[in-house]
Amino acid sequence: MLELSHITAGYTPRAPVVTDLSLSVADGEAVGLLGPSGCGKSTLARVAALLHRPYAGDVRLAGEPVTGFRFRAPRAQRTRIGVVFQQPRLAADPRLSLRDLIAEPARATGRGAELAGRAAALADAVGLGGELLGRRPHEVSDGQLQRACLARALLLRPRLLICDEMTAMLDASTTAALVAVVEDYRREHGAALLAVGHDRVLLGRWCDRVLDFPAGR
Repeated sequence: MLELSHITAGYTPRAPVVTDLSLSVADGEAVGLLGPSGCGKSTLARVAALLHRPYAGDVRLAGEPVTGFRFRAPRAQRTRIGVVFQQPRLAADPRLSLRDLIAEPARATGRGAELAGRAAALADAVGLGGELLGRRPHEVSDGQLQRACLARALLLRPRLLICDEMTAMLDASTTAALVAVVEDYRREHGAALLAVGHDRVLLGRWCDRVLDFPAGR
């Protein structure tokens, strides 16, 4: 599903945070990427999500080479990937209600009416309903907002889900609930998972295999 080959990436060409790293995730496979804070694993995850162009290396998605990143990535490739970030408040438009936040990808692809029912079903699946859906990000907890962000990531039925420290800011019960939603989705759709984190126990239970990210690379 995903192939990263000899990736070098960062934010200053003379000092990349990721150097010559390769990673693959097969169809339906769950891979954990384990490493300490600041080692560059989130940068690699952003490359995998087509949100950050590497300085060197190749990215292939579903066997096809990736030639564009961010808004220059073909829609067919962008919509194959769902992403959940560590800090939901940085990933959510503060002007939107949770209902509109979940439906955001549908509106962006012109499929609002088509996916309205699915957005409502996902809101229920992640544990959001009633008055919560009418609230804006500043009116809900981090856990409630992250539930909405996960529902948003699943709305277009991605074939690859990337969870970048998705549960780092959450309590144990919310973590368990969101991991269960991800696993239910993967069982239903056969989706692949790249889970980035620093909790070896969680990744070990969640993933088929766990890769240790080399610190300082």
